[in-house]
Amino acid sequence: MEHLKIASDNYVAFTFFIGTMAMMAASVFFFLELNNTSAKWRTSVLVSGLITFIAAVHYYYMRSYNLETGDSPTFFRYVDWILTVPLMCVEFYLITKKAGAKIALLWKLILASLVMLVTGYVGEVLDRDGSVLWGVISGAAYFYIVYLVWFGEVAKLAQTAGAQVAKATKILGWFVLVGWAIYPLGYILGTPGGLFGMQLVSDPAAAAHAMDIVYNIADAINKIGFGLVIYALSRTKED
Repeated sequence: MEHLKIASDNYVAFTFFIGTMAMMAASVFFFLELNNTSAKWRTSVLVSGLITFIAAVHYYYMRSYNLETGDSPTFFRYVDWILTVPLMCVEFYLITKKAGAKIALLWKLILASLVMLVTGYVGEVLDRDGSVLWGVISGAAYFYIVYLVWFGEVAKLAQTAGAQVAKATKILGWFVLVGWAIYPLGYILGTPGGLFGMQLVSDPAAAAHAMDIVYNIADAINKIGFGLVIYALSRTKED
């Protein structure tokens, strides 16, 4: 098979390539640092490595898919998110567990993330004419996660878990509030009726390309950034 090359003006494939390399590098780093991590934080760092490793595998496949077909690998992207986003929510449970976090909190976070993703997929792929409705439902689940992290159980538990955990939770909260907000922008760019019945990019192909670039940038920032915050927390001296 002829090796597929990335054209100099193919910014979508280029961001898939950069995403693959960045995620893989992050995974190697997190996995190699496990033996140097205290038992208290080892599971959290392991989960960070799993998140970026799963993303790296999917990005490698999505890059090839995009080069071969020229299409957006939407289905495979959502498969990646279904696996990695709940794991990112698990991190909040893990770092507040010693402060009394219950398993119910874990399930709340996971369920909200799944609702956010499933309804987003329905609006983006299965029912594009109803993308506004599905986007609102997905957004409601997202804001529920934001509430838990900033004002709800996660925030309250973090305050009793020590200064370092509280600081890390606040930084992760900013990732959720700002970093995750990039995904709705990609949704708006890529679906009809994404913003008050208007599509911001009129050409469907250009919209899909813009959506992929936005998603790729967001994934790299959020998944690697999440892991680095957890890693920094694991290096603190606080008991």
